[in-house]
This record gives sequence, C-alpha cells and structure tokens, in this order.
Amino acid sequence: MRAEFKSKVYTDRPLYADYDAPRKFEAIKSIITRRLVEYPNAICSYSGGSDSDIMMHLIETVRSTSPMFAPVEYCFFNTGLEMDATKRQVHDMAKLYGVKIHTYRPKIGIVQAVRKHGQPFVSKIMSKGLEGVQKKHIPLSIADEYANAEDKAAKRAELGERYPKCTATINFLCGCNTAGEPRPDIQLVIGSSPYMLDFIKENPIPFTISAKCCDYCKKQVAHTAQIPFDMIITGERRDEGGMRSVPRKDNTSLCFTQQDDGKYRLRPLYYVSDADKRWYKAYHKIRYSDAYEVYGLMRTGCCGCSISASAVSDLEKIRPYEPNVVKAAWNVFGDSYRYRQLYDEYCRKARAGITDDQMRMVV
Repeated sequence: MRAEFKSKVYTDRPLYADYDAPRKFEAIKSIITRRLVEYPNAICSYSGGSDSDIMMHLIETVRSTSPMFAPVEYCFFNTGLEMDATKRQVHDMAKLYGVKIHTYRPKIGIVQAVRKHGQPFVSKIMSKGLEGVQKKHIPLSIADEYANAEDKAAKRAELGERYPKCTATINFLCGCNTAGEPRPDIQLVIGSSPYMLDFIKENPIPFTISAKCCDYCKKQVAHTAQIPFDMIITGERRDEGGMRSVPRKDNTSLCFTQQDDGKYRLRPLYYVSDADKRWYKAYHKIRYSDAYEVYGLMRTGCCGCSISASAVSDLEKIRPYEPNVVKAAWNVFGDSYRYRQLYDEYCRKARAGITDDQMRMVV
C-alpha cells in the first residue's frame, strides 16, 4: 500500500502534540511559563473567540501561580464590523481576569478598505490571485495555452515575456512554478478550488476582488500595536485549516520562533485539537461569548468575512439578535456572498454530472 503523505506540521511536531488533553495542556502551561519568564514584555492578541478565551485562561492561570510574572498586554482589533456579542465578551473577560484589553481601530476601516480595493472571495490566496488577474488584465485563456503546450517550460517562459512582472499571477492561473513545472496540488494555484477556472470562464467576476481589508484592519494595526513588545502571543491552531495547517519555516516544532524583526512569537495552541478544546472548556467551565453559546456559531473570526464558506448561514444565525450587523455585512460583502452562492451551485452541479457519467459507465 502507498504510504500516507504527512507534511512537516505532522512529522516535526513535538511530543506533547500527541498527548491526551489533560497532559497536553499541562505541557502548554509549562511552555507558557518558560517563555513568560524569558520574555516578560509580551502582548497577546485577543479576538473574543473561543481560541482566545482558552488562551487567556491558560496565560492567566500560569500568571496566578506566582507574583513574579509581569502583566501581559492584551489587544483587541476592532475592524469596524463587530458583533455586540464579541464586544461584550472583550469587556467581560477583562473584568473576569482583572486585566486590560486595549481596543485598536484601523486608520482605514473595513468599509473603506473594501470599497477602495475589493471584496475577499473563497480564501486569501484565491483573492490575491484573482486580484492579480483583474489588475493586470491577464486573460484566463493562458491556462489553456499552458495546459495544451508540449514544452511547458518554453510556454511558461513565453508567457513571462508577454506579461512581464506578473510571475505570481501567471503561476496562479497555469498551476505551475516559474520554471514551468506543473504544480497542480498546492494551495497557491487556482486549481486549489474545484472547478474555479471553468466557473469564472462561464460566469465572469462582476466585482473587484481583494483581501486587502485584512491587511488594513488586522495586520497593519497589529504590527503597530506590537512594536514596543518583545514577544507576541497568538492563538493559531493547526485544526483551523487553510494556511495555518501548512508548514512554513517559522511554524513547526515548538511553535516558538524568532521573526525577521527580532521579536519572538509564541503560538501555544497550535497543536490543540477541536476535541482538546471541548475537554478544556468543559473541565474549566469556560463560557464562550453569546456568539457561540446563544447564536450557535461554530467560529467567529472577522464578522461576516466572505472568505468563510459559512458566512451567509452564520449571518442568518446572528440575524435574530443583531440584525444591524447582518445588514452591514451584506452591504460590505454582498457581491462576494452572491458570487460564492453561484460558485457553490456550479460545483454541486459539476459533481452531480461526474457522478452521472460514472453511473453510465457502470451500466
């Protein structure tokens, strides 16, 4: 039998990643203890979501064991489109633990960012790739040119000459690298989403696509807030999927790394699974925000973000409690929601067609 491929996220993970939940969290507390001793000048991003709630409980549990620990600075990034449930949770958690959670707002809010640059679609990678296609006016037909070429390296070189300074976009559309070698199975190409290229050919994109709202409303604000600190604590988890489940040079082993700017980054929850979270919540009787406990959401993240496959259904869960937020989200991301619904229906029909063909072959 063919051996199952495992990325470095799995093969290079630390021993505690395979512990049961009680032992795993004890190991994580030991890691937090060590790093807070080494780098007491620390800032921790708090989103009001379930991961942040568990992370704050872990950090404050460690800090409560000794007066030697300096306070950790907590920061909440308000994009301008936040549920009241999230803002209440920020207030309640600060009161519960006796800490300060500083709220930061972007210079350019989410409405302005989306109007200026465009709406996210499907994923950050897909948004960036399609943004390049739109801005650089590269025809989708180059994907067919590359696919039909016998000498793919020569075709890739010719495309590079025809569309200079468009390396990433050409590779994205053609599913290859700069040398012309096919790379159909990575996340950085349009083929990472089933039927996407055919869908766009048949249904031209009716709005401007970009994920720059995340840069303006989260990344740039976070970078500014983190400048005075030596260590940055964030709550990424491998089980969230997407790019967080992809190995990269600073995101394996102990999830403690030094960045290019000299600051240290600690991701204590990286190897915490969904099942681990459920155990920790039940054991410590942690109450998540109303977004989870009352509205019934499974994740929060950026409210209404059109990257989420469940954005529209989640908004319907929010609607009975916060109709104004739902209305605002549709005003900001409505074009992307509708296009995503069209894409999902296209995929459903395409899959049904394949099934029908297979059935006919059997007959």
